[in-house]
Amino acid sequence: MAFDPGEVSKASRFHALMRLVRIEHTLFSLPYAYVGAFLSGFPVTLREIILMSLALLGLRTSALAYNNIADLDIDSQNPRTWNRPLIRGAVKVSDAWWLVVIGSVIYFVSAVLLNRWTALLSPIPWFIAMSYSGAKRKHSFPHLHLGLTLALAVAGGTIAVGGNAPFIEVLARVPWAFFFGVLFWIAGFDTIYAIMDYEFDVKHGVGSIPARFGIRKALEIALAFHLIAIALFGIAKPLYNLGWVYLTGWLVASILIIYENAIVWRSLEKVPKAFNLNIPIGLILTLSAIIDKLLGGI
Repeated sequence: MAFDPGEVSKASRFHALMRLVRIEHTLFSLPYAYVGAFLSGFPVTLREIILMSLALLGLRTSALAYNNIADLDIDSQNPRTWNRPLIRGAVKVSDAWWLVVIGSVIYFVSAVLLNRWTALLSPIPWFIAMSYSGAKRKHSFPHLHLGLTLALAVAGGTIAVGGNAPFIEVLARVPWAFFFGVLFWIAGFDTIYAIMDYEFDVKHGVGSIPARFGIRKALEIALAFHLIAIALFGIAKPLYNLGWVYLTGWLVASILIIYENAIVWRSLEKVPKAFNLNIPIGLILTLSAIIDKLLGGI
């Protein structure tokens, strides 16, 4: 299982930079913020959509660039990650640091321009995103850390459009079922993904659920995370007055999540295929919720 979504396969410097920040994963995380905005009940403006998109793109770019730098010692020893841009020299470490700086500036400027709450709270998601690499060095549950990082986009979407309301009201309007659904769904598939590095992580003391509990138990924990996520996404329908469009999306996404787990239970060679299923799963869940809300929950 040598699959690595971060590997660079072309000589183009631009391509190497895009692989460093996994641009497709960054783009696929944008709808989480949009869900937080549209399910909040606050009015959503084009200006807010643009600024929250820039903030998320900046944060993800800086965090992924930094975590690649921080993981150089690990990635350089792991055969699965030898084709990553920094390891191959396709991207200089100094260029990666520039991405950290530029992404962070875009993030913080966008947060300040949005409203007072996003400005005041902006250091929290930045610190959590930047500390992911350190999590795997300190405990066996970095998957939950990653899940929290992406779930914060949901809360961020609500906060981005609720700047004129009292903060307690803004918090109350965060679609928390979606927030925790994203957290457990991401943690589940990242646990499955970590199986590919099981032997390396055990040997080098890298924290992960598979390394701590073994592959069989890790599959059970991932399934438990995903069943919790399915339930949370399910109760989002009555909680946020969603209709048949979201119900259809939830059913399709739930089937795909179960299928993702089923294929890796049958064969660990299917981990890459299971991992790639998560882009359509995320898009189906988020876009069906947004479309349903825009249609008035029919």
